[in-house]
Amino acid sequence: MSLHLALLLSVFGALLLVAVRLDVIAARRRIPGILLVLLLGLFIRNDTYAQSLGVQQLLSLPQAEQITQIALVLVLFFGGLTTNWHEISPVLRPSLRLATFGSLLSAVLITGLVLLLGALPATSVTPDLPVALFIGAMLCSTDASAVLSLLRPLAGVLPRRLLDLLESESSLNDPMAVVLAGLALAMAAGTAEASAAPLLVEVLREFLIGILLGFLGGSLAPAVLRSRHPTGPQSLLAVASLAVLMLLVGATELLGGSGILAAYIAGLVLGNNEACDRAVLEEAHAGFVKLAELLLFLCLGLVVRPEDVVALIGWSLILFLALLLVRWLMVEVVLIGCGFPRAERLLISVSGLRGAVPIALAIQAGATDVPWGDAMPPLALGVVLLGLVLQGVSLVPVARRLGLASPH
Repeated sequence: MSLHLALLLSVFGALLLVAVRLDVIAARRRIPGILLVLLLGLFIRNDTYAQSLGVQQLLSLPQAEQITQIALVLVLFFGGLTTNWHEISPVLRPSLRLATFGSLLSAVLITGLVLLLGALPATSVTPDLPVALFIGAMLCSTDASAVLSLLRPLAGVLPRRLLDLLESESSLNDPMAVVLAGLALAMAAGTAEASAAPLLVEVLREFLIGILLGFLGGSLAPAVLRSRHPTGPQSLLAVASLAVLMLLVGATELLGGSGILAAYIAGLVLGNNEACDRAVLEEAHAGFVKLAELLLFLCLGLVVRPEDVVALIGWSLILFLALLLVRWLMVEVVLIGCGFPRAERLLISVSGLRGAVPIALAIQAGATDVPWGDAMPPLALGVVLLGLVLQGVSLVPVARRLGLASPH
């Protein structure tokens, strides 16, 4: 085993143990666990001990990008797996509207704002359409685990359909962010002579292949999973389902499709297949997805320097405030005629916390050759931290102030 690999195993093992403890403390204190884990990664110097062992840094951006891509596959697969059409059927229509049209509207409005504001301070980046679209895509999806971890103490007093709406929206809007971010990166990587039409066709083909293979994989997976010995341990189900996911994602990428989107669609189809025990599958993958989320937050913290976050904090604050306004406007427009009173719409508006997906997309951009990629991780980290601190602290008090939850 190389010295660098031994160092990585030691550091990540220690950090994961601390991250697990921080997550438990956060749950008791009713604050988002990802906030403490992000801060943990941010304040660990990536090069403190690495240079003494002859390596430049513990974790490079390309290495972090590979880890986050795998983690994002697990997160999106689990998001699809836990989306139960029967349970969310009362709020399915507004959830789909928020996750599709609402996410698209949010991305477009943020894209327009970035183009209007001009150059990113503390960088040499002058926003054009690709970078503006990427920022809009990166920030258009919400994080279910962050929102529900805060609202869980009020689960008995908040309207049930409100919690179902927030959870299902957060589970359904991640693919929109992935598609738009992929389009932006493809536009940025294209040559000046390349026309928009072939590029759009290529991106659409990539995601259509991902959807098709994801549907086929999710439909065929129950037959593979049922073939295991019925009295075998549940650990075999975890291994078998993970193997199916690995095969599906790898094959989709080799055939030119989006493996991430295929993972989400497969989870969605598999989780709603009556021939499969969804509860057992959820339990089998719960540990995988928790590990994936913690790795995402640790990776972002490790590859981003605190001084870069401080340098872009002005832009992060502008984007955070813009997100609040855009989210409020989007919710008011999308939920017209859906039967949600004004107080519930306001709580939905302030519940748009960002989390794992913006982090993964930011690291993906940072690992590419696009000239603005390096600015994305600190920018995403700044916006996510501001949301977790300012929105996260105020979410429960706002719910009570709106009369949606009585104080305990």
